[in-house]
Amino acid sequence: MVRIDDSDDVTKCWLSPDELNRLERTAGENGWEREVAVQLMGRCGLRASEVSYPNDSNLRYSDDGDIWLFEIQGKNTKGGSKTTRDAWMPDDVAEDIHKYSRERDLSLSDSWVDASTPSIRRWVKEAAHAVSEKTDDPRWQSVSSHDLRRSWATYHLVERQVDVRTMMSVGGWSDYSAIEPYLAEPTEARIGEAMRT
Repeated sequence: MVRIDDSDDVTKCWLSPDELNRLERTAGENGWEREVAVQLMGRCGLRASEVSYPNDSNLRYSDDGDIWLFEIQGKNTKGGSKTTRDAWMPDDVAEDIHKYSRERDLSLSDSWVDASTPSIRRWVKEAAHAVSEKTDDPRWQSVSSHDLRRSWATYHLVERQVDVRTMMSVGGWSDYSAIEPYLAEPTEARIGEAMRT
C-alpha cells in the first residue's frame, strides 16, 4: 500500500491505482454490482452513502469539458441538507457502467447500485479481506470504504496535481478545511519525478 496511518483510533489506508483495480476485481467476484460500487468510490470519489444515488438519467457527456459527469446528491460538508453536485467519471468507468446498465436492462431511473450504505461498506470489507487472504498481506484487513475516497482524492491532488478547487467541486467538499486532510505527503515516485525536472 502507498501508505498506512494507524496513529489514531481509525487506521487510514491509501491504495495505489493498481491496488484499487485489484479490489474492484475481487469485489466483482461476488457480483458486478459490487464491482460498480467499488469503482464509484475508488475511481469517482463517492462516499459510501452516495453510491446508491446515481442512475443512467444522471450521467451525461460534457462536450465543453470532453468528460463524463454525473449528478450526485450527497453530504453537505458545512452541515445541513444534502447538496447536489456533478461528479467526474473516467471514460473506462463510463464504458463499464453503460455495459452494466444494458446487461442488467436497467431503466433510466434504476440506481446502478441498489444497496444500503452498510451493505456497501460491508462489500468493501469483504473484498479487502479476500485480497488479504490471497496476498497474505494483513494490511488489507484495515481497508474501509472511506479509504477508497481518500485514495482517489490523494492520488488526484498529490500525484496528478489536480487543482484544489476542481477537486472540491467534483468531490463535494464545501471548503478548504474539509479537503485539507486529503493533501497528504507525496509518494516517493512523485518526489522523484518532481526533483528530476
